Amino acid sequence: MKITPYGTYPYLTRPSGVREASQRTAQPAQGGAGSDFARGLSKALDELDRVQAQADTMVTRLVTGQAEDIHSVILAVERANLSLQMAVQVRNKVLEAYQEIMHMQV
Repeated sequence: MKITPYGTYPYLTRPSGVREASQRTAQPAQGGAGSDFARGLSKALDELDRVQAQADTMVTRLVTGQAEDIHSVILAVERANLSLQMAVQVRNKVLEAYQEIMHMQV
């Protein structure tokens, strides 16, 4: 059975609109809790990106035959999946809170 090299699968490449964590430009607010929130959010997104990149690397190594332990690859992919699901849920809660604040009458 012939295995096609990793580079020939277009669906395994990073989409053109996705930027690396080092290319993101988070501009925290000046002082106060806003800057702490922005810093924490930026740190969480960097960690999410790191976990996703680690999983991508391990999958690439598995596809190319360099990985010896499939269990660690599966664990890394599941860790990345759970991290992404949690980030989506946090985003949903933040949006819900924002919408509630916007609907408050002053």
